Amino acid sequence: MSGRSKWGQLRRAGRIVRVATRHRLDQLLEVVGLPVDRLPWFARMLFRFHPGRLLPRPVDPPARRLRKALEDLGPVFVKFGQILSTRRDLLAPAFADELRALQDRVTPFSGDAARVIVERALGMPLDEAFAEFTTEPMASASVAQVHAARLHDGSEVVVKVIRPEIESVIAEDIALLYGIAGTLERFWPEARRLHPVDIVRDYERTIGDELDLLHEAANTSQLRRNFARSELLYVPKVHWELTRRNVLVLERIHGVPIADVDHLIAAGTDMQKLAERGVETFFTQVFEDNFFHADMHPGNIFVDITDPANPSYIAVDCAIIGRLTENDQNYLARNLLAFFHQDYYEVARLHVESGWVPPNTDVHEFERVIRGVCEPIFQKPLKEISFGHFLITLFQTARRFEMEVQPQLVLLQKTLLNIEGLGRQLYPDLDLWHTAAPFMERWMAQRAGPAAAFRDFADRAPELLEQLPRLPELILQAGRAVDRLDAMARDQHALLARIEAMQQSQNASRRRRRNGGLIALLAGGALLAPSVAAADPTAAIVPAGFLGLLGVWLLLGRD
Repeated sequence: MSGRSKWGQLRRAGRIVRVATRHRLDQLLEVVGLPVDRLPWFARMLFRFHPGRLLPRPVDPPARRLRKALEDLGPVFVKFGQILSTRRDLLAPAFADELRALQDRVTPFSGDAARVIVERALGMPLDEAFAEFTTEPMASASVAQVHAARLHDGSEVVVKVIRPEIESVIAEDIALLYGIAGTLERFWPEARRLHPVDIVRDYERTIGDELDLLHEAANTSQLRRNFARSELLYVPKVHWELTRRNVLVLERIHGVPIADVDHLIAAGTDMQKLAERGVETFFTQVFEDNFFHADMHPGNIFVDITDPANPSYIAVDCAIIGRLTENDQNYLARNLLAFFHQDYYEVARLHVESGWVPPNTDVHEFERVIRGVCEPIFQKPLKEISFGHFLITLFQTARRFEMEVQPQLVLLQKTLLNIEGLGRQLYPDLDLWHTAAPFMERWMAQRAGPAAAFRDFADRAPELLEQLPRLPELILQAGRAVDRLDAMARDQHALLARIEAMQQSQNASRRRRRNGGLIALLAGGALLAPSVAAADPTAAIVPAGFLGLLGVWLLLGRD
């Protein structure tokens, strides 16, 4: 690390200490139960004697003070707080709710600086690339901001520009976060269960994806292709000729922000249909396309109300995309259907089968615990059940059985919470279970039914036909391979028998030597004892006793 980097980290660390002092974040240690006595000596001194402890106790609750401190520390920590807010499996509800309130709107950087960045990235004057470029940003987020522009052909576009020097700031902040997380894991046993280092690593990967706008552009293009013939979702076009790693040019969309419910209602939008289409869009992305937008907060979702009776969604900011393995897809779908049918044994069995809990888990005990969690929930009307919070409760319960929360499921859980929250905001009577169950049943039938088997056969037909002329040869090769395996098995069996016979022979030889040594010792003792007794009768007890104990040890010793 260069001296400049070290100096930058020291300055950043000093600012963090000042902000933490102002918001009395030291009191969070008491709230979460971190044992101060186990901290390094310098940390204990800082905790007990820093001047901030002389300040009056803040009125705000600890969770709010943490959120304000992250806001004061700038965009990198704001983004970290947003990501941390999705880990409801790790955080107390008060902290998760408060961190979720962090806003994307942060102080913008200079529009002139944005012009310079774009010109350098494109390697041409701004007037050559755009007919118009608005210096005042439309929006400003944690790592980038957006400017309106128009191409020479008249097309309206938006230009997303990465903040200047943000990468070095992020690198320094992540290094500090790793240091803090490592200290917590080392000195606070409870932190090991929360995996703070893993959380920082997830954050580093996520924000790294957001810094590479070529990565976001590729995700945007893929999502656009997936919904090219759908009325559910529209994704703007990428202008690849003007897109670079730190500059992204997209088609400008015009829609109503999803959070502007009053505007949607005033326009006569079918709110129930809009909410149900949101659920369908989510499950289509997760199960049919296996490519889901994983950052669907209100700032990234708009509504096209050109036809209010048939509203559709518009999605932007595709930097964070989630995917599941085929096994995770299947197990998740089967788990959801088992929940819909209240088949708790199947839920427990699937958790074991999928490897989400250890293989030695008592399935019946696990079923009993899941039933205790689920039955009170199912006593409510379905529209009052939060499916996202239900999954969180289940994951927290499963941790009693050493379930490690799967990273891909955490991203899915976060997205589901966003979708469900938006859906209930649009249409409070949204019944996510009723809307999702038919979709899941149809998907499982397509994946597991006769039609799925025929489709799989049809997909592999060209490969099978290509191998058909070689079928006799392949059969002969398979027969020879089986014969070789049988011969190898017989050889291994004979080798094991010889090894066992050798082991038995060695054991017998050791016993013979041991017994011979024992006889010699006893005989020597018998010859020695009379001469010793003649000189001193009591002294004979010692060698005789010693030899007796030695004989017992030899007889009882291991082979």
